[in-house]
Amino acid sequence: MTAATAAAPQVIESPLRSTDFTGTGQLLRLYLRRDRVVLPLWVIVLSLPLGSVYIKSISKVYHTPADLAHFVATVLASPAQLAMYGPIYNTSLGAAGIWKAGMFHVLVAVATILTVIRHTRAEEETGREELVASTRIGRFAGLTATLLLVYGACLLIGLLAFVSLAKSNVPASGSLAFGLALAGSGAVYASVAAVAAQLSTGARLARGIAFAVLAVTYTLRAIGDVRAGAGPTNVFTWLSPLGWALQVRPYAGDHFAVLLLQLALAVVLAGVAYYLLAHRGLGAGLIAERPGAAAAGPALGGPFGLAWRLQRGTLLAWTVGLGLYGLLLGSVVHGIGNELGSSQGIRDVITRMGGNAALEQALVSFAFVFIGIGAAAYAVSAALRLHAEETSDRAEIVLTGSISRIRWATSHLSFALLGSALAMAVTGLLAGLLYGRAAGDVPGKLSETMGAAMVQLPAVWFFPAATLLLFGLLPRWTTVAWGVLSAAIAVYLLGSISGSPQWFRDLDPFEHAPHIPGSAFTATPLIILLIIDAILIAAGLIGFRRRDLR
Repeated sequence: MTAATAAAPQVIESPLRSTDFTGTGQLLRLYLRRDRVVLPLWVIVLSLPLGSVYIKSISKVYHTPADLAHFVATVLASPAQLAMYGPIYNTSLGAAGIWKAGMFHVLVAVATILTVIRHTRAEEETGREELVASTRIGRFAGLTATLLLVYGACLLIGLLAFVSLAKSNVPASGSLAFGLALAGSGAVYASVAAVAAQLSTGARLARGIAFAVLAVTYTLRAIGDVRAGAGPTNVFTWLSPLGWALQVRPYAGDHFAVLLLQLALAVVLAGVAYYLLAHRGLGAGLIAERPGAAAAGPALGGPFGLAWRLQRGTLLAWTVGLGLYGLLLGSVVHGIGNELGSSQGIRDVITRMGGNAALEQALVSFAFVFIGIGAAAYAVSAALRLHAEETSDRAEIVLTGSISRIRWATSHLSFALLGSALAMAVTGLLAGLLYGRAAGDVPGKLSETMGAAMVQLPAVWFFPAATLLLFGLLPRWTTVAWGVLSAAIAVYLLGSISGSPQWFRDLDPFEHAPHIPGSAFTATPLIILLIIDAILIAAGLIGFRRRDLR
């Protein structure tokens, strides 16, 4: 057998049998038991605060219809807020109250992606799926149990969201529309993750594919909503499932028919996942692994060369993805204020906010926070390579030689830190070049975007530092690093609610990055974050050096 033949994915051509779903119920009970803590937490967090926090916070601040109208005009005049949350479609309490809750569609997508990959591709990668498959379990049982678990959780989130909103003096039909749209978003990205799990032989790449789809669809939605402003819906919005969720327009027409788009896409993608699963072997993926060379080159003579060989593909993919986001940002930011409409109310709000230049600076500052979150996701993925190498026993082979534990751990950690810095720098460079060319001031705009990118790094590095801490002290819980990042995103979004206490907002590392361009640069919070990062890294390295290999 040649190397190329051995690297090709195994293709299975077998018809559907009635026994293919055998054991689905048993696996579903197993998954419910394994997720008995995490699953209820993200169901509660993504549903119950909607009425008690979002609606009530708006009603306490804006007491009259005139106040709500002014608030809506302010939102429509802010490209940063349009990009982050989308527009408000009328001046009712319900529409204004659930405006920022639109980000829950992203959060439920993150939760479903992580859950689906964990119970599918991650199980195959670790070999547990093979042990389960050796029993009387059908080939589709694992995927079916996973989708039933996640789809059921999404429906429960939608139901609880409806109940929470319906108790807040807003129309029940709008509450139902929002709850169903939220459930639909979760189902769509659960199906996206199910497809991604069939494409790669590794959970890390599968998560990367699914999150890349989420990032692209979020970007399309953001561009569409910024370009539309107060006008008709832009075509970019309709290219994104996240845009569909907002186009249901709860409390502003309740377009229930849009939910059919979510349902259709979720069903089609789930069907694709089953088809791909039926045509591949256990442990294989549709993306074939390239055969390696017969002998290692000089670059593999040390731990950093090995780390480069293992990390380079992921680094390239994330850098390209974030760079494309930078290109999109640079192409739309200049003159964005002119696209928000010509009504006198919006013009007055833009003038009070500092004019078009201030709007552009606000959009750049906001956008690079989310680019920083993307870079943090890459950094966590790169740092988790340590955990993957240890659990697969490859680390034990490397460490039996003359390589010290600290040197080996540092080799992968360097890619988490320097790789995320490279991705941020490339994104800032590309955004600045396009922005500067459109504005006729390349040096000035490039310095703004590069500054906005680089100030995010101390916050970005907090997450691989926390990952290393878990790896060194609590190796069984290393993958909780994804939960740390998800919690930080949730705090960032929930902290934007009017009246949120500052101590709660301070829990998010990105809250401490200077909001440049548009405000004065302050080095103190960055220095403090860097010190915290260094302490976490040192504690993680010391813990790893002293503990036994798993």
